[in-house]
Amino acid sequence: MSRSGTYRNNLSGALLYRSFIPSDLLPENPPIIIDYNLDIKIKEAFKLLGKLDGIANSIPSKELFIYMYIRKEALISSQIEGTQATLDDMFDPYIEINMNNDVEEVVNYLKALSLANDLLKTLPISLRYIKEIHKTLLTGQRGSEFQPGEFRQSQNWIGSYNSTIKTAKFIPPNLEDMHKSLANLELFIHNDDPIDSLLKIALIHYQFETIHPFLDGNGRIGRLLINVLLKEYGLINYDVLYLSYYFKKNQAKYYETLNNVRLNNDYEGWLLFFIEGIIETSNHAINSIHLILDLRSKNIKKITQLKIKQKNTVIELFEYLESHPIIDIKSASRDLNKAFNTISSSIDILVDLGILKQVQGKQRYRAFAYDEYLEILRDGTLVMSK
Repeated sequence: MSRSGTYRNNLSGALLYRSFIPSDLLPENPPIIIDYNLDIKIKEAFKLLGKLDGIANSIPSKELFIYMYIRKEALISSQIEGTQATLDDMFDPYIEINMNNDVEEVVNYLKALSLANDLLKTLPISLRYIKEIHKTLLTGQRGSEFQPGEFRQSQNWIGSYNSTIKTAKFIPPNLEDMHKSLANLELFIHNDDPIDSLLKIALIHYQFETIHPFLDGNGRIGRLLINVLLKEYGLINYDVLYLSYYFKKNQAKYYETLNNVRLNNDYEGWLLFFIEGIIETSNHAINSIHLILDLRSKNIKKITQLKIKQKNTVIELFEYLESHPIIDIKSASRDLNKAFNTISSSIDILVDLGILKQVQGKQRYRAFAYDEYLEILRDGTLVMSK
């Protein structure tokens, strides 16, 4: 048995194939080596996480920022799996009417994220917990055929779109080995281990993706669990750090470093990649917060300098934009309980101030976008070609 695991020969009818059995975490032969470079980066990552959490705590409207940031994470994590939805799709005032399969996948991810936080109040992070989240993630047209909320009951594999088990790049454990590995992973999550919590989360993510316990949704569930564990282990308190931004930006290397553990026993390469992701993503989140706060300050100043009777309504509408950066008059007037004409004239004022821009190409209704705000959030959300 190698450091990372071993292979088992399986016979399915006349087909002989080899599935991978990951070793129990932590690797012992040899143990993980934390060299000077990795040690320095771990310390930097912990420092940045503390800084990010402190900044997030000081944001006057942190609930709104988190609300927006979660939507960005849901979108990017889904895009890694090939979803073609855009950030603007997610803020469409008529998203329910314009729903398609791609948008539904992102909406389900949002629901799964919400459920993951709610379940922590009543359930430990466990196999049951993971299955409950998966059930929500795969609810809908695309996911119903993939046994939502249940671990797979057949062999799966990883490869190109049209690959077969013969041409697969990687074949996860068979069913018997899968259940043993999942039980060991559950124990590892809760055990006190002599390893930094960030490295432990990295190892959990690697192990989960290697076990690949679902027919679909493994990547999204695995990335979702990273944030859950960051909070569970007391590294952050708020949902302001997600690694999907980094994984998508470095997608080829993401898969390569995961696979190098299996093929070449290179745990250290994966851990370094993961910790560098924590550093880059923390810096990105901190920068995003500063940009949004500066933008808010600039635009509030523009509005407060107005000498008009409906200034308070314009401020209220502006604050509404921070959770609804694409609006139409009808929806905004309903949500704010204001007359249609009142909202219409307030939108005109924000357009004149350069805060709102009319969205081109909307046939059913006139929509307006808080474009500078969206530009900050759009970073990293470009749709990937299939």
